[in-house]
Amino acid sequence: MPKISACIISYNEENKIEDCLKSLDGVVDEIIVVDSLSSDKTIDIVKKYTDKIYEQKFLGHVEQKNLAVEKASYDWILSLDCDERLTQELKGSILKIKDSLENADAYRMARKTFYVYRWLNHCWYPDFKVRLFNRNTARWGGTNPHDRVEVSGSNIITLKGDIQHYSFNSISEHLKTIDSFTEIGAKEIIKKGKSVSHISPFTHGVWTFVKLYIFKKGFMDGYAGLVVSMLSGMHAFIKYTKVIMIRKN
Repeated sequence: MPKISACIISYNEENKIEDCLKSLDGVVDEIIVVDSLSSDKTIDIVKKYTDKIYEQKFLGHVEQKNLAVEKASYDWILSLDCDERLTQELKGSILKIKDSLENADAYRMARKTFYVYRWLNHCWYPDFKVRLFNRNTARWGGTNPHDRVEVSGSNIITLKGDIQHYSFNSISEHLKTIDSFTEIGAKEIIKKGKSVSHISPFTHGVWTFVKLYIFKKGFMDGYAGLVVSMLSGMHAFIKYTKVIMIRKN
């Protein structure tokens, strides 16, 4: 039976990482954690589950995750963020195909987000993510901070069960992440030399809101769905506005 390495990157995640690590029990054969010099109790918690801990100043989401993959002992990688955990159904799905992993190039799974006070069943769901892959044919790519697993093959199988994503505990947390992520995203756009006009913030912002609230039926997620759709649109607006401001400056 092929063995699986769980790869996780962390930074000051003492409140969430233990549930993530617990959910991997019985599914993976080792846990790799690359930590960005946490100042809280993250490392103390991780030590209860693995001794394969590597400290590395944050290089970027894509770079940090690829570093964790490089540290793994096995080719098959299961990647989770600290605020994610496997449901029992998803664990069962992984164990069911573990002895025949080579039948696919990679495996994807739905991710369901808990936002402040409720699960989002529409605007950010099912949000499919490739999280189980062979590092010889796939690696982390995308544009920081929105990383994704890029697979060279086309045979990607969807597993039953969800990744549970415990995102933001408050609106304030969401706003802080928007400020941080838009800063990173704007610099990535500038680095790649992408064209941005003065109407880009409006078109991207409005489309993001309409896509989530109308087409993804975010209105069925109650007030949380409205808030998520509005702030996601604001995220897009701010990111492209920062590109314009940085270039003007």
